[in-house]
Amino acid sequence: MKITGVTLYHYNIALKAPIAISLGTIDAARNILVQLDTDTGLTGWGEGSPFWMIVGETQASGMAAAQDMARLLIGRDPLAIESCLQAILRYLPGHPTTRSAFDMALYDLAAKAADMPLYQFLGGEKRTLVTDETIYLNDPERMAEDARRIEANGGEAIKVKVGTTAQADLDRLAMIRQVIRYETPIRLDANQGWDVPTARAVLARIGDWNVQYCEQPIAKTNVPGLRLLRQQTNVPIMADESVFDATDAIRLVRDEAVDYLNLKLSKSGGLYEALKINAIAEAAGMACMIGCMSESRLALTANAHFASARQNIRFCDLDACFEHAEDPVLDGITYDGYLISLPDVPGIGAEVDPVFLATCASIRLA
Repeated sequence: MKITGVTLYHYNIALKAPIAISLGTIDAARNILVQLDTDTGLTGWGEGSPFWMIVGETQASGMAAAQDMARLLIGRDPLAIESCLQAILRYLPGHPTTRSAFDMALYDLAAKAADMPLYQFLGGEKRTLVTDETIYLNDPERMAEDARRIEANGGEAIKVKVGTTAQADLDRLAMIRQVIRYETPIRLDANQGWDVPTARAVLARIGDWNVQYCEQPIAKTNVPGLRLLRQQTNVPIMADESVFDATDAIRLVRDEAVDYLNLKLSKSGGLYEALKINAIAEAAGMACMIGCMSESRLALTANAHFASARQNIRFCDLDACFEHAEDPVLDGITYDGYLISLPDVPGIGAEVDPVFLATCASIRLA
């Protein structure tokens, strides 16, 4: 099998409303969609969601890099996944989100060629996946209203964005905790918004509020600070922006800095690297979460296949499409409330509606 052509799409999806985290606000999902065509007639699809405030990429920078990546892959055997990805890394290190789109398309092709759903191709089986839903930064009353809605809709866990000032975040959390049952766990995500003293003060105050973990409370480079918070508070600490690749995972494990790792395909460069990160965590007795940026159901389906294939992935945060004003994806995962069901067809099992694709600016390389 050979790759005969690559089409790159400006894959823009409107949001229902702007979403805010401590690092900034986005008003649309400006993603990158990759289509790999082969001489066998099989097509592979991949999507990356460049969240500039986390990965340092934009759609524009990603599309520029993607053209070089595409030229490197044309004529290659897509089943030689490692060889294809190493060729990209040697020529153009970095750009994890853009690489993740190519990685995803390569795995889609490989699983299709093997006539297996992706979770099976990865050596896994179908298992029950339940996502949380995220509440973004807003005033306490609005965030509490969202929490009440999520619990009423059957949400088993609620993820809450924080990372502003200690008092403002405590006000938000206190109001949320007042309107939902104590049995419903809260998952915090500060997106590096606190310093160590602020994080310590907030986590000490909410230690008995049934907080399942706090994700990336401080700057991604402050690994000693993460370790200190883990030692001095009773809220488990999860790394997100601190873990991009396997090297990061090794350091976090070695330094006993965190309790959990958050894996995101758009952050790690795709499935190939995410598999390594998860293996390191599993060997260390550390569970992982599968997370997302602002992907459509296409990439969310690939993420769900990965989560289903690896039992060490304990938590799921695959709710990005809940914020989208439109759904251009055909087939793929479905949601029954917060319960995720995977497709049982070869590959990822999701494609983008050709009618929607016709509205997207694209670049064809062959």
